[in-house]
Amino acid sequence: MIIHTEAQYLYNLSVIATIVNCITVFVGSFIGIKFAGKLTENLKEVLFLCIGLISFVIGIRMCFEYTKTLYVVLSLTIGGLVGYLLDIDAAIMKFGSFLERIFVKKKDSSNNNFAHAFLNASVLFCVGAMTIVGSIRAGVSKDYELIYTKSIMDGISAVIFAAGMGVGTIFSIISILVIQGGLTLLAMAVGDFIPALVISEVSGLGGIMIIMIGLNLLKIKEIKTANFLPALVFVAAFAALDPYLSGIIG
Repeated sequence: MIIHTEAQYLYNLSVIATIVNCITVFVGSFIGIKFAGKLTENLKEVLFLCIGLISFVIGIRMCFEYTKTLYVVLSLTIGGLVGYLLDIDAAIMKFGSFLERIFVKKKDSSNNNFAHAFLNASVLFCVGAMTIVGSIRAGVSKDYELIYTKSIMDGISAVIFAAGMGVGTIFSIISILVIQGGLTLLAMAVGDFIPALVISEVSGLGGIMIIMIGLNLLKIKEIKTANFLPALVFVAAFAALDPYLSGIIG
């Protein structure tokens, strides 16, 4: 009974940490949306540049965390091909459009970027190193500090994102609940068995994906970022099998 009660207590703490993250993004998005109405198109363009540059810098910092270049290259290639064949980007955009039809009035022209805002904010908030490492720390070590730090950073980013791209940003809390919440619960169950290499390689590849977002927002290159999501699964698998693969590929 005591063990059960303690497990329930830790589960509740993990859920609360994720909910706090959702609340900060919600509040930040709400502030950004309210502020957006007072912005001129030129100021919105400046915000887009800020979001793009911030995403680019965050991605650069993260991508240096990987140590196995071959795994990242193979994962990006294979995962990208799988993603494009499945057209994951289109599926997520359709889901964003579905949310828009339910919750947003079509006559509001400020919501034209709804699906893009939902997609980009979801990737930015959910594939970063802080999400992965923070979820694992929360699930394994019961250390929630990183998740709470991320929550504050996400809230600030949400203000800028929502002001520049609109109400779709607020619905990224769905992705946070599913992905970050799921990772935390998974870590509670199997976290002790997750190799450090898996964390570093997934974080590094996640950084590359955030760079893709930056390139999109800076209008340097249009990339369907979500189509590369399967690459995260592949790089995690390669990293987990590293003890066996090292003997084969030297």
